[in-house]
Amino acid sequence: MRLRQGQFSFLPDLTDDDIRTQAQYAIDNGWAVSVEYTDDPHPRNSYWEMWGHPMFDNPDAAAVVYEVNECRKEHGSKYIRVLAFDASAGWESIRMSFIVNRPAEEPGFRVVRQEAEGRKIRYTIESYAVREPEGARYA
Repeated sequence: MRLRQGQFSFLPDLTDDDIRTQAQYAIDNGWAVSVEYTDDPHPRNSYWEMWGHPMFDNPDAAAVVYEVNECRKEHGSKYIRVLAFDASAGWESIRMSFIVNRPAEEPGFRVVRQEAEGRKIRYTIESYAVREPEGARYA
């Protein structure tokens, strides 16, 4: 199963040049760019680990590609994404988010059924990756 989150998730993996182009677009719009990684890509897990600091005043997308590649060296077996944050009044939220690195094997998710009071049934999504302890999920 291939994880589908953020922009470009249905396209082939982005090259470093593609990443540079998208990061430059974000920079040209005045958005702060940052790099994050995780080994738990659940759709509601919005708090990934931040790699370095957000690049607020960075004028060149080459620095973003450099940080992505440095993150890949240390966390290449995990999911890595690039975010662009718009701090302007009225937005103050993420404008772009796209995955730039994936583990070699993506185990996917399963639907978990839970019976509740009064014959109610609840469903939730669980990542197969979380069956392993943190740090050993994509070894």
